[in-house]
Amino acid sequence: MDNAGGGPATPRGVTGARSRLRREIPAMILIAVLLVAALGAGAASLYREFYSPRAFVLHYLELLEEHRTAEALAVPGVAVDSAELEARGLPATASEALLRPEALATVTDATVTDETVDGDQTRVTVSYTAGGYSGTTTFAIEHDPGEGVLPRWRFARSPLSVMELNVRGSMRFSVNGFELDKRQVSIDGADADPSADVPLLVFSPGLYSVAVDTAISATPGVAVLADAPLVGIPVDVQAEPTEEFIGVVQDRVEGFLTACAEQKVLQPTGCPFGFTVRNRIDGAPTWSIVEQPVVTVVPDGAGWRIPSAKAVAHIDVEIRSIFDGSVRTVEEDVPFRVDGQITVLPDGTASILVGGSAD
Repeated sequence: MDNAGGGPATPRGVTGARSRLRREIPAMILIAVLLVAALGAGAASLYREFYSPRAFVLHYLELLEEHRTAEALAVPGVAVDSAELEARGLPATASEALLRPEALATVTDATVTDETVDGDQTRVTVSYTAGGYSGTTTFAIEHDPGEGVLPRWRFARSPLSVMELNVRGSMRFSVNGFELDKRQVSIDGADADPSADVPLLVFSPGLYSVAVDTAISATPGVAVLADAPLVGIPVDVQAEPTEEFIGVVQDRVEGFLTACAEQKVLQPTGCPFGFTVRNRIDGAPTWSIVEQPVVTVVPDGAGWRIPSAKAVAHIDVEIRSIFDGSVRTVEEDVPFRVDGQITVLPDGTASILVGGSAD
């Protein structure tokens, strides 16, 4: 049917289709925009969750939390060599004995609190709880040169640190309950100097509690938080003598003095007491210890020392006058003082050298 203008009529359904098409095109564009935005947001979320510097750091901390130390050491940028240690002014011979699950305290509640870009590096600051103590550490992260399509990261500075440990009074000690001997971790082995520092590589962050608990010496422990990458952490531990050890030293000293008293001479050889007379003695003198010293033991460098303590011996001797030949009995208390040095031998026993002098 022709229209009023005389031209061909437009089919009734065509006009509706064009109208709908005009309405659908903007909707399709909107959907496409939203889809692209969603994909972008998803990609950003995926990047943040798995491929960002913060995800890299949190993965490392998760490995520490689960005590997966071998995997933590394999994270790019964690392992160090002697050259890198020397470049940071740290001992190149630091032992790896503590880089194991048994020596690691648990790190929990890791949360990224800050992330900033500084040139080619990204600095990620994390708060956490290590062994019950709160801490904060900032890590420097950089692109791994071997990265492919997906971004890869590495620590610009290793998160390991060096505990420079000095334990006095014992060759044996424990770190977080893991038992060690200086001769095991020192580069000098069996010839390790008992008074020298022992450098030990440790993970940061991490809490490390150093304690001594032997028959000779003990300490309640010293805890230190390693919370900075690739730095030296000085730790000084002074073990104190155990009551058992003091008791052994007391017995040794008393036994030594008792043996001295068995010598039938005025000046017992190698003993801290004696008696001098101007006349002759008539028969061998008799000694006894009437007051044993109360012994204490105090640290002295890598060993121990017995501080000077008062003691009293008693002599019973017959003295003959060189003038008239008369004999008189002398019974006299002889005060003296006892001291000594104690050296702990490689087998764990103690060598006690008792000395002293007249009071």
